[in-house]
Amino acid sequence: MASDPLFEVRNAFFIGNYQHSITEGQKLKGLNQEQKLERDLLLYRSYVAQRKYGIVLDEVSSVSPDELQAVRLLAEYLSSPANKAAVIKKVETKLTAGVDVSNDVFLIMAASIYYLEMQYDQTLRVLNQSDSLEGHALRVQTLLAMSRLDLAKKEVKAMQEKDDDATLTQLALAWFNMGVVSHLGGEKYQDAYYIFQEMADKTTATPLLLNGQAACYIHQGKYDDAETSLQEAIAKDSNNAETLINLIVVSQHLQKPSEVCNRYMTTLKDSHPNHAFVKDYITKENEFQKLAQQLQLVQP
Repeated sequence: MASDPLFEVRNAFFIGNYQHSITEGQKLKGLNQEQKLERDLLLYRSYVAQRKYGIVLDEVSSVSPDELQAVRLLAEYLSSPANKAAVIKKVETKLTAGVDVSNDVFLIMAASIYYLEMQYDQTLRVLNQSDSLEGHALRVQTLLAMSRLDLAKKEVKAMQEKDDDATLTQLALAWFNMGVVSHLGGEKYQDAYYIFQEMADKTTATPLLLNGQAACYIHQGKYDDAETSLQEAIAKDSNNAETLINLIVVSQHLQKPSEVCNRYMTTLKDSHPNHAFVKDYITKENEFQKLAQQLQLVQP
């Protein structure tokens, strides 16, 4: 079987090593048209993951392949809160008009937008048309967000039947194991940890993998170990939202000084003002302040 020239580029993207995916993708020569398109997709999706939306918006136009235009939609959605409603309208129009199911990239991008909107039922409706490993993996994430472990388990099994050794399959298995909170919970968290560790050993410890390990430690109450993983993650990307959120959680459990948690929260607010965690925190913060004012007013 001929070697896959895009394996390293694709694998780096899936484990969150976005700059490596870009660097290695730009080195590739002698690709056929299909391979060039997939390479470009991985590069532009990596730029989106790095929040370099301007590159995608500048370079992908109406004459670009449909798959690249789908990535542009996600870049538009993420680039500014003011764009979100218009992008969702575009997605809905395309879905209503009928989707070319061979354009799996559009299905993944559209489902990702609905997932970020927390419209999980709509996410699943879009993904029902996708039979790719990535489509299955996003279904697993969505079902876990809905606390449907029973259905997530079926999706993981379908992925294992397709390609048990694939990076996405192993990641989905780790996510599922972290979602199991039965009497087997501790064992499953350890299984998930080993998956993240094996991937890190084979490639490199990315913030995505380190946060996965930290989440396993947090679930097991091993907060010092979690902090070690998170400090390694933040050294690689000081503005990573998941790292900052997990550091806030761990710092609370370790009873760190309040200024430590506040520092992480301020960084998170500055770097990711539209993150769901930040929006929810600010809402609760405002509600608390209103209640405090009301209590002051009723005091004699």
